[in-house]
Amino acid sequence: MISTAAPSSTASVADLIHAVQQGAYGPHPETMFVVGAFWIRQSTQFPGTQQKYRNYYLLVRVGASFGACCVERDQLESEIAEELSGKRVADLLVDERLPVRIAALDAYLNVVLPHREATAARVMMLPSGGPPERARARDEAIASLLTLKPGQRVGLIGVVNPLVAAIQQQGAICLPCDFNMESTQDGLAVTRDMHAVLDQADVIIATGMTLSNGSFDVILAATRRRGIPLIVYAQTGSGIAPRFLGNGVMAISAEPFPFSQFSADPTPIYLYRASKNPL
Repeated sequence: MISTAAPSSTASVADLIHAVQQGAYGPHPETMFVVGAFWIRQSTQFPGTQQKYRNYYLLVRVGASFGACCVERDQLESEIAEELSGKRVADLLVDERLPVRIAALDAYLNVVLPHREATAARVMMLPSGGPPERARARDEAIASLLTLKPGQRVGLIGVVNPLVAAIQQQGAICLPCDFNMESTQDGLAVTRDMHAVLDQADVIIATGMTLSNGSFDVILAATRRRGIPLIVYAQTGSGIAPRFLGNGVMAISAEPFPFSQFSADPTPIYLYRASKNPL
């Protein structure tokens, strides 16, 4: 029987890729091909707010599933979308560019272990509507994974303003960290020093984009070492994060493509909680 979780010895994303290359999750990646590749530049600014979110995505399609990786503005050239289609997944898993490896790994895992078949996942359908309504529902779903105590220090690595509010509403202290933001919507200073947050926090919440910049492994190692919960909200790597559930990751909000901002129709997100060490 193929395991749905990463072995307890899996310490990093590189270990997970190696397991896939060895056939631990089923079909060999040599037998699977990218049939479509996309590079998307997108921005969002809700009425009445000053915050403009700018996002850049690499997406690859393998069969009926997508692999997604959000990247920094200059991390990849848009021409990559023309380059990757037709290639073997195995070749992309050894590409020198980390976002390519992440997108390929995510696509592979979304094919062989689709969320809709995961017994550990609770599905929630985001409602039809405009971006503010759908984003609000998504962030409320992520917040539902949090069970915080007053005074707890919560490291938020990758700032989403509704999550800042959700943390504060539970009486906890938010420690926001982001490379692309100086302050939260309510004026809380945002640090770029992830290590200071990892050292101080009692709980860590991280975006899947930490996979694309290589910081996920650092975060995972720190939370394992300190024995503190790690919650991941993943558009990037929605198929990757569940492989670490119960092995460093305590809860996940996984949102496969198409993301809430790319559709007005109901779309699913999948909420996971580890059976051991519940939050």
